[in-house]
Amino acid sequence: MRKLLLSAVVVSLALGLAGCDDAKNKETNTAAASKSDAPKEGGSLIIGITSGDPLAVNPLYASDRTTLTIMQALYAPLYSFNNGKIEWGLAESLTPSADNLSYTLTLKPNLKWQDGQPLTADDVVFTFNKLLDAKQHSFFRSMFTWGDKPVQVSKVDDRTVKFTLPQVSAAFTGTLVQIYPIPQHVFAGEGDLEKSSKNDAPVGSGPFKFKEYRAGQYYALTRFDDYWNGKAKLDSVTYRFAKDSNAANLALQNGEINLKMVDPQDVNRLKNTGKFDFVVYPEGRLAYMTFNQNVPVMKSKELRQAIAYAINKDELTQTAFTSLDYAKPATSFLTPDTLYKTDDVEQYKFDVQKAKELLKASGAPDNLKLRLAYVNTNKTQESMALYIQQALKGIGVNVELMPLDSNAMSQRSLDMNNTAWELNLGGYIMGSEPDGYKSLFMSNEAYNYAHYKNPQFDALWDKGAVETDAAKRADIYKQIQQTVANDMTYYPIAYTNATVAVDKRFGGTQEAEPKPVYLFQDLSKIYQK
Repeated sequence: MRKLLLSAVVVSLALGLAGCDDAKNKETNTAAASKSDAPKEGGSLIIGITSGDPLAVNPLYASDRTTLTIMQALYAPLYSFNNGKIEWGLAESLTPSADNLSYTLTLKPNLKWQDGQPLTADDVVFTFNKLLDAKQHSFFRSMFTWGDKPVQVSKVDDRTVKFTLPQVSAAFTGTLVQIYPIPQHVFAGEGDLEKSSKNDAPVGSGPFKFKEYRAGQYYALTRFDDYWNGKAKLDSVTYRFAKDSNAANLALQNGEINLKMVDPQDVNRLKNTGKFDFVVYPEGRLAYMTFNQNVPVMKSKELRQAIAYAINKDELTQTAFTSLDYAKPATSFLTPDTLYKTDDVEQYKFDVQKAKELLKASGAPDNLKLRLAYVNTNKTQESMALYIQQALKGIGVNVELMPLDSNAMSQRSLDMNNTAWELNLGGYIMGSEPDGYKSLFMSNEAYNYAHYKNPQFDALWDKGAVETDAAKRADIYKQIQQTVANDMTYYPIAYTNATVAVDKRFGGTQEAEPKPVYLFQDLSKIYQK
């Protein structure tokens, strides 16, 4: 502003004097703007959700984007990772023994559940006893079991828990980060935690507590004043469900929604309104296509490889995400932020002739018809599906598109005997510890949507979890990645970025820490200006 004023004086004294008054006005306006941008207590944030209603709002079962997003505000983790470093949550320390066969976890003092009851070591022990109970069918069980031997979890005192491992595990610290304790006094005596009515009005330990849920409309939370990380600045957070992205974007522009993850196709239009700030960050997410081997025709490795060679991945990524600013072509099923991820795997460079040769070798019938399922509200998946349909048409394979509601897709996917489709599009975010991925790939895991079964492959996962030599462990995970690529059980499409549009009336998004899947690590830091 001072340079502009000096330039005005050079042109004309009169203009310069006028400029002085203008400068004062600008200073006043800037000060007013600065004051208006300051955090204030109170206010409500409405978050747009297009991925359907939540399923079981319980940390031991949450796996879909909607439920995980809501759960992050309701519950608190023991700790989290940020840029590779531990950030303590409910816990204040985790200390390994000299032989690395036990870990001592210490909770922060004076923790409370949202109903005012104390949160203690009893709750942590209860949580682990339940997730380790095979009858409760939590997908976390396999992550804390080695062979048939689970971790032993015991109370030392009200704030201290001891974990005793049956063998040394290099994955333990990275896996424990995923556990959010549940309250013993709420769930004690419940037979089936996943189907328990207690999940309908959850009692958590996060910055916001449950207020009301109306299916298909909204999920409302109100501030929890005794949150361990300080009382939230906002009074309330509401997750509003929209039938599709177009409806949600219209509500965003009209101010009915204040924050939403947006598709790359919508960014420029929203930017042009001038109403939003954009938070863009790597999600550590893989967009993929799965080959469902429950359907007999998909058991042919040659057919799966033919499909991979028939797709130009660079072109597919550019088409689906509009720009490489929002996604990069994927090389492995491990994401770039995961330990031991390698590019030294078969890449299946676009080759129509090779695809046709493999298709013929597969013994697939002429005029083969495959069904491709995807979420009907996901614009990038729709673009991918259309592209894949055309690509496979080029080698004589007909693809029937199956757009599905996200909840229906999740429920069918979890059916271990699912034969509703041959191909499906999806995405996952699994974090930096590669052992966490085994719940998607081992033979009898519920989230093994490819239904690929290979005992030798399972054995590699078991070895990788316990190997403590970094070089040997890297080699094991390299073999795992090469097996997935060679057998083409998953077709990795792209590593994606998240783009979140935030109404300019709200601040604190960086302090809240952008977080894959959850949007933000801690919503207590977001404020209304």
